[in-house]
Order: sequence, then C-alpha cells, then structure tokens
Amino acid sequence: MNYRNIIKSRDLRVKLLTFLGWVPDGIMLRLQYWMQTGRKLNLKNPKRFTEKLQLYKMKYRNPDMLRCTDKYEVRKYIEEKGFGDYLIPLIGIYDHVEDIDYSKLPNQFVAKTTDGGGGNQVLICKDKSTLSEDVFKERLSGWMSARKIKKQAGREWAYENDFPRRIIVEQLIGEECPDLYDYKFFCFNGKVAYLYGLSGRNLGDSVQLGVYDENFTKLDVSRNDERPQIIPLQKPQNFDEMKTIAESLSRDFPHVRVDLYNINGVIYFGELTFYDGSGYMTYNPDSFDEEMGDKFDVSSLFD
Repeated sequence: MNYRNIIKSRDLRVKLLTFLGWVPDGIMLRLQYWMQTGRKLNLKNPKRFTEKLQLYKMKYRNPDMLRCTDKYEVRKYIEEKGFGDYLIPLIGIYDHVEDIDYSKLPNQFVAKTTDGGGGNQVLICKDKSTLSEDVFKERLSGWMSARKIKKQAGREWAYENDFPRRIIVEQLIGEECPDLYDYKFFCFNGKVAYLYGLSGRNLGDSVQLGVYDENFTKLDVSRNDERPQIIPLQKPQNFDEMKTIAESLSRDFPHVRVDLYNINGVIYFGELTFYDGSGYMTYNPDSFDEEMGDKFDVSSLFD
C-alpha cells in the first residue's frame, strides 16, 4: 500500500506527517516503510539497502551532513575538499526576495531555496522574456514564507539543520544539449558500487533511470517507481575522473550518493544525497535491494 496513491497532494502528505512529528522515529519509520514497500522493517538485523537507510537515518550523526544538505553551505564543503572547479557557477545568494535585482539576472538561470529537496522549490528559467518579474517574485516569496519544518516527515536527520532559508541563483547548464544526463554514484566507505544514469530530462517526457555497476555496465535492474531506461547511456570518456570525484567526496561517510553532471566532457557537481528515495523504493528484481545492502556496512551503528 502506497499512501501517495491515497493522499494525492504532496503538501497534505507533508502536513500530515509533520503533525505526527511527536511519534518516535522507530515507530514512524516502521509505519512508513510498511506503507511504502509492503514489508516489515527489520532494524535488528537489516539486510536490505532500504532497511539500512532507515537505520542510517536513526543512528548516524555526522555534523558535516547538515552542511551538505544545504544548497549553499555544500558549495563551501566542496571547495574545502578541493573540488570547487566543478561547482555550477553561482550568480547570487540572497536572504530575501527583495534583495534580488531581477533586471540584472541573466536570460537563463536556476533559482531555488537552499533547503528545498527532492526537486521541489526550483525555478528553471530558460528565457527571461517569458517570465515576468511579478511571477518570479511571487513564487519565490511563497517558498520563503513557508514554515520551516524542523522534524522531517521522512525522519531524515541530515536535513534538520539550522541554516537560514535563502535563495540561491545559479547558471543554467546543459541547455545546449539535446538531453541532460545525470549520474548518481552510490558510494560506500569511499568506493563507488553502483550508479543511476538518468536521461530524457530535456525530451518532454518523464526521466528514464538506468542502473549501472562501478564500471558503467548497465544492469538488468530497474526501480519500480521510475521509468526504465530504454537506451543505455554511453560511458563518458572521463568516467574515471567522475569516479575519482565521487569517491573523494564520499570518503567521510559510510554511505552517500554523489550526483554529477557531464556536459560535453565538462563535469559539474550536483548534490550529495544521504537517503536515496528516503529508503522507500523497490527494485526489479527485488534481490537487488539486498545486493546493495551487502555493500553498506552499518555494524558501527549498533555500538
């Protein structure tokens, strides 16, 4: 039973789950896991990747995770690690909508709040002549005025930071490409084990997702909540460089997903994600969940 099919409105789901913030994490995660996957959550002897992600939410506390989930603070983290050259060019960072001089923004840009997640609260402007200043500021004002949620609905501790909500404006990348490929590297103890390759983003249809091994061989695996990838992606010529970046940025965490773009051979950092799909996705075949789980060592979380 997937409660998204029962409660269609995302805002209503978030409000409901936020209202239940007083419920202990262990109980809430067991309930959500069962509702999303139809399975009982095993936290005493987890085998599946999705089960271990729930334990990761509850038990792992690294202060750097709080920085890495803020879209501006993570830029500082990436620079400290020596990978600042891979950041998407920054146009501006603003505390208030009124601080933005709309007339000085370029014709193309991406504006988003620093605390938005899951692709929410993102405005992509491909042609400023088609976007009025009033619409731009009204949308951003709505995002900025929304109540900041302290207790995340999915109990994702890394997002419970105290950084102020700001607006970040970055250069729009990949507009010259017929398709913007997105590479999401699943790293465990500083090593790439698998990655998602996303395509179809610019083709007017839903994104297609393919699952690849660490050598970029496409696996006969799909996520049940995503559209399967019809045509496998070609391995980028600088794939080894991408792996090096991902492994270097993941070294401080037992697990993190490192997202990168590769546009005409130019690599850009996307984001760091600690709880892919909040750990509520299912795979075909189902055994892949345990295969991924084998890579995720959570033994230290039982100490």
